[in-house]
Amino acid sequence: MTSEVMTGEMNAGQQRLNLIARLERVPFSRWHVKIRVLVGTATLFDAIDALMIAYIMPVLVPLWSIDPTRVGLLISISYVGQLLGALFFGWFSERYGRKKSLIFSVLVMGIMSLACAFAWDYWSLFVFRFVQGLGLGGEVPVAASYISEWSKAKGRGKFVMLYEMVFAIGVVLAGLLGRAVIPAFGWQVMFILGAIPALLVPAFLRALPESPRWLINRGRYAEADKVIEQVETYVSRLTPLPPVDTNIKLGEEKKTNILELFQGIYLRRTFTIWVLWFCVYFVNYGLQTWLPTLYSTVFNLSIQRSLIYSIVPLLVGLAGNLISAFLIDRVGRKPWFAVSFLAVAIALFALAMTGVTSAEVLLLFTTINMFFVSPMSAGLYLYTPELYPTRLRGFGSSTGSGWLRIASIIGPNIVGVVVAQYSLSLMFIIFSCVALAGAICAAAFAVETKGRVLEEISP
Repeated sequence: MTSEVMTGEMNAGQQRLNLIARLERVPFSRWHVKIRVLVGTATLFDAIDALMIAYIMPVLVPLWSIDPTRVGLLISISYVGQLLGALFFGWFSERYGRKKSLIFSVLVMGIMSLACAFAWDYWSLFVFRFVQGLGLGGEVPVAASYISEWSKAKGRGKFVMLYEMVFAIGVVLAGLLGRAVIPAFGWQVMFILGAIPALLVPAFLRALPESPRWLINRGRYAEADKVIEQVETYVSRLTPLPPVDTNIKLGEEKKTNILELFQGIYLRRTFTIWVLWFCVYFVNYGLQTWLPTLYSTVFNLSIQRSLIYSIVPLLVGLAGNLISAFLIDRVGRKPWFAVSFLAVAIALFALAMTGVTSAEVLLLFTTINMFFVSPMSAGLYLYTPELYPTRLRGFGSSTGSGWLRIASIIGPNIVGVVVAQYSLSLMFIIFSCVALAGAICAAAFAVETKGRVLEEISP
């Protein structure tokens, strides 16, 4: 008897349990690697597109006579778009599916990157970066939800964190490309390269199935059955499938209601994750987007040397991501965030106490900072989807990452004001205090999720 016929003979609750149990028993395989590579390529370019402005600004500042305040505004306007895009595409993914949401967000970010290459002045680039931000903001949280929904409980941290490393790699590539491309070919070429994701859409249409968990949540059991059966058939050719274990506690099936984010067990989770998102990215993007400009304007380094000094912390952060991928399922999410935040707070406070007297001192402490903050940036894309049920996962992840955008709007502007009117030391004291707030929040309120089935964590 085929799985489709069996599914058809069950009631809705039994079908749901059977499909989830079958999805949980499938071991990670080359099939999972394929979808991770496809979606990861889009996420890679999302990182490049989001951060390339940091490496373009040292060229545009003298070219267009941009003062520090307007630098902060240009950096921040993309994050305004990303905030709106995260909310819109999060809602869209709950209503119309993860696959469609991914495709449309990737199209927007790719096409608008090409438009940015043809910007003729500050304000045209300002507008184009805002529109591009809509796609940038939508792609990453929806992609994280999609990848999470393909993950089984055992090893989910490693599986998702290795996927999320592509964002960290994209951050490094943004710096490397900035150093190699901008001096040789001009800043416009960076935006042309950023349009590559639009070329991925045919592959998405052809090779990516809809998330079976989303299909199950929408009551489309026959479609979910077909998708899961395709994966089972592929994987069974490589290794025998274990028996289906239906000893999974599923909560009551409910319709999507976004107000549930602020009800019951999800109220505490929502506010906790919002604080963590804000604190991580206030520090992360507040520093990353400004470092090349600080090196070139405050310490009078050449553009090429400024880019090199900005890339070193990113490489160390990449190493931190790799280490966390192999440890986070053992250590757990809660202690990882609490300890990492505390380490960031100490490093940045120590930097402030030095008086930030040289570019080398700045390089040393921002490198230590990035070793801890980069894995947290990736870890939030693992942790947030775990905190919500399928009916809320896309929107919950998007609203959480929305606080990334808010922090990324505020952070660069605070840096601009503080650098222009006060001192670098004060700026790093502010960053240290924000990181300390994140450590307290994680230690006091975070929920541990390691090794648990998504439907059991979030009924």
